[in-house]
Amino acid sequence: MRLRDATPADIPMLRHWDEQPHVMASGIEDWDWEEMLGNNPDWRDLLIAEVKGRPGGFLQIIDPDREDTHYWGDCGPGLRAIDIWIGEVTDTGRGIGTQMMRSALSRCFSNPDVSAVLIDPLMTNTAAHRFYRRLGFKSLGERRFGDDDCLVFELTRADWRKGD
Repeated sequence: MRLRDATPADIPMLRHWDEQPHVMASGIEDWDWEEMLGNNPDWRDLLIAEVKGRPGGFLQIIDPDREDTHYWGDCGPGLRAIDIWIGEVTDTGRGIGTQMMRSALSRCFSNPDVSAVLIDPLMTNTAAHRFYRRLGFKSLGERRFGDDDCLVFELTRADWRKGD
């Protein structure tokens, strides 16, 4: 698995993935890809996960303390937050998500200032809850983000080290 920067050339594929029922069911909304890929702040990484040279999924890693919409509220420094999805339903259940998350977590924790990683699946996405728990994430509880009821999970650096 290789994580590479998403580029404007990926926009048609990302839009296609946005329309897939399994992506829509996970709470992913239409993202303004032109805006996002045309603006590259240092607090955000937009990444395509390639498996054997073929795009398989998307990852966004942000510094929630510096992110401009303040989606996560006042959470303080030393954190990262991840959005992740597999593009095609035929690629689900094949271990790609696990590989993507392990790569993303290694990327996050390669910065010694990062103490924990957050993720916020919908309350209704119980498969995602199981997935994140298997990776060592612990539930911090329910939280409403806009119109979405989510279950926030955290993986601390100490818990990540235990899993390696």
